Amino acid sequence: MEEEIKTEEEILAGKHSVLEALRAGRTLNKIWIAETAQKHLTAPIVAEARKAGIVIQHVDKRKLDQLAPGVQHQGVVAQAAPFAYAEVADILAAAEAKGEPPFLILLDEIEDPHNLGSILRTADCTGVHGVIVPKRRSAQITATVSKTSAGAVEYVPVARVTNLGQTIDRLKELGVWVVGTDVATDQNLYESDIFTGPVAVVIGNENKGMGRLIREKCDVLLKLPMAGKINSLNASVAASVIMYEVLRRRQVQG
Repeated sequence: MEEEIKTEEEILAGKHSVLEALRAGRTLNKIWIAETAQKHLTAPIVAEARKAGIVIQHVDKRKLDQLAPGVQHQGVVAQAAPFAYAEVADILAAAEAKGEPPFLILLDEIEDPHNLGSILRTADCTGVHGVIVPKRRSAQITATVSKTSAGAVEYVPVARVTNLGQTIDRLKELGVWVVGTDVATDQNLYESDIFTGPVAVVIGNENKGMGRLIREKCDVLLKLPMAGKINSLNASVAASVIMYEVLRRRQVQG
């Protein structure tokens, strides 16, 4: 009899994704491990799962291929409770609790789950307090995103909002500066002096960039300096450059 996976459950795949979910205390209903998986690689997962009382089942690798189609699962798949999206207010409160000016990333229709995963991974490394995505026309948290983020999805709060423009208006009312990226603008990323205060950086769609309305709502538009022949960067790479520049400025300020 085929095992039924409830549609509201989420599938996590890959050693890092499952291990970080365990360490973060995420509710996992079950873990499947391929019979051919290398024991020394799966041992930390087995140990954490046993401590948490989570059922582990050793199965044929083909079972994992069916559970997580198209994802490099590395012989480990888990069934988790649905991803818990945060509220924007909670993200701002967490920044305040740390005594830090808010540092947010707003994603304007980032569609590629690999880009979203990479952005979350860098966000965790650079101290971003939270990432905000629109509910429509945007990648959501999936097994691919979790795998690409190397488990960072368990530590970086992600909020889903119905209207990104209205969210920007609210952030501005709260004193957060909204920064957009645009190759056509004059001001260089490295010339800006606003990153040490409350800031929300908008990353536009992989192909179209930021939408017109979102661009008009930004307080500042910055461009990344380009010295090569190709006048563009992958969305997640551009986001990483900006996030590390914010981190650098904040560390310099102390």
